[in-house]
Amino acid sequence: MAKVNPGAFIRQVRQEASKVTWPTRKETMVTTGMVFVMVFLASMFFFAVDFGIQSAVKAILTLGS
Repeated sequence: MAKVNPGAFIRQVRQEASKVTWPTRKETMVTTGMVFVMVFLASMFFFAVDFGIQSAVKAILTLGS
């Protein structure tokens, strides 16, 4: 890998950063909303699974008493 002086490096970084397509405010808000929805759905799923496993373990443990 060739060494580049600091000035050339900064120019290359700026050139590459100008190629980035930044999301609009609306796109960012929609994506953030979707993340919150998916987190909520995942938490509900894991709550249900945990509750089911907890109930099954309790039922198995009460059989012995």
